[in-house]
Amino acid sequence: MNLTGIKGVIFDLDGTLVESSLDFTKIRADIGCPQHEDILGFVDSIVCANSRARAHSTILKHELEDAQNAKWLDIGKEMVKKVQASNLPMAIVTRNCREATALKLANNNIPIDYVLTREDAPAKPDPTALLMVANTWQLQPEDCLYVGDYIYDQQAAENAGMKWLLV
Repeated sequence: MNLTGIKGVIFDLDGTLVESSLDFTKIRADIGCPQHEDILGFVDSIVCANSRARAHSTILKHELEDAQNAKWLDIGKEMVKKVQASNLPMAIVTRNCREATALKLANNNIPIDYVLTREDAPAKPDPTALLMVANTWQLQPEDCLYVGDYIYDQQAAENAGMKWLLV
C-alpha cells in the first residue's frame, strides 16, 4: 500500500479488514431479491412497509450471525498498522449495519473510531459517506485513499474523486 501523497485512509470492512462469510445468494433467496440485483437497493424499492421491514430483519439476522465469527484479515491488520505508523487519520465506510459493524470492531479490537454504516449515509457505490469523511477531516477527496475489495468500493472512490486500492 503506497501512502505517498495520502493524507487520510478510509477502509471498507468486510473482505478488507475482516473476513466475511455472508452468503449473498442465500440472503437474496430469503428476501426474494433477484440474484443479479443489489440487495440494499432491492429492499429500498419494496413498497409495502411490512415486507420491507421483514427484509431488513432478515438481512440483520444474516449480518449479526456473520459478525459473531468475523476475524481480522492479516492484510487488513498490516494495512492498519502501516497507516498508524504514518500517523494518518483512518475511518471505515461499510454497507454493513451499525450493530454488526460494532460487533466486528469490538471482537477484533480494530483501532478505528470513525465509522460510517448504511444507517449514516447512502450505501456504496454512492460517494456520500466517503465525502463526509473527507469533509470531517478537512481534506480534499483526492488526498484520501479508499481501500476495499469489491467493485462498489472502486466505484464509490471514483465517484468521490478519491484514490482507491482494491485488495
